[in-house]
Amino acid sequence: MSVLVGTVVTIGMLWVVPTGLALLDGPRPPGLDPLRRAWPLLAAPGVLALWLPRSGPATALAAVYALATLALALQAPARLILTRSLAPGEIAVLTALVAPSVAGLALVAERASYPLFGFDLDILALTVPHFHFAGFAAALVAGLLCRASDGPTARFAALSVPAGTLLVLLGYFVDDWAELLGAVVLTAGMTAVAVLTLRERRAWAADRFTRGLLAVSALVLFATMLLALSWALGEATGLPHLDLTWTAATHGLGNALGFAVCALLAHRRLRRDPQDPAHPPAGTAATTTAVPTARPRTESPA
Repeated sequence: MSVLVGTVVTIGMLWVVPTGLALLDGPRPPGLDPLRRAWPLLAAPGVLALWLPRSGPATALAAVYALATLALALQAPARLILTRSLAPGEIAVLTALVAPSVAGLALVAERASYPLFGFDLDILALTVPHFHFAGFAAALVAGLLCRASDGPTARFAALSVPAGTLLVLLGYFVDDWAELLGAVVLTAGMTAVAVLTLRERRAWAADRFTRGLLAVSALVLFATMLLALSWALGEATGLPHLDLTWTAATHGLGNALGFAVCALLAHRRLRRDPQDPAHPPAGTAATTTAVPTARPRTESPA
């Protein structure tokens, strides 16, 4: 696994996942908080596996992390039982809980030099960051936005980001055109995330730094998702496009650091504001009943 991909995945494992889990609101399954607190310890073997040569020890360490991601995926049906809801925001959250397990399985196969389902090792290696950042972080942010703004753009983002991620995964098994369809849906969803974030950031955040983080996370998406769309289109049609290495270095790095890290930092800062009804403390239900008229939080239907 390249140094670039390994560094990005390390950030995803050690920081993005536990930070995102701390931002979840609504009913929390009993096992979620202990799992979140233990996550850095559970992720450490996976991180070590990234930096070892492909081997039996690296595979065993990756398997420890894969078991942790499976435990996280099991929180999705537990949460569904508690919420009894398949609202758009909940679908996005459930997707976020399940997505790292796909990354964990791919990591085990890649570290074992095993072409899982016939995929080459480079594709498996890039599946690991994809399902930490597109699968987990992007879906989680879309779910948070759906709670902060109950309008059509937010609902579209919360549905299309998970759908696009799933379609991209299915495209791996079908053909390049199916993968292109997934890239189009995912790009549409991420664009909705960006547009909504730019439009509402002043209402959500009182301080400039948080607004700046939200703006960066949104603006980065316009460039990085065009790169992803260009790559998928090139693969399907044969048109000139960046190769996989350059796509990972531009689209992948931009989405990981420019979007995911900045967005989660911003939402963590918003969560620390006790007066912010769009991001209530963990374990409480989201509400918009006390929104000050000077800082509207709901999106007008378009």
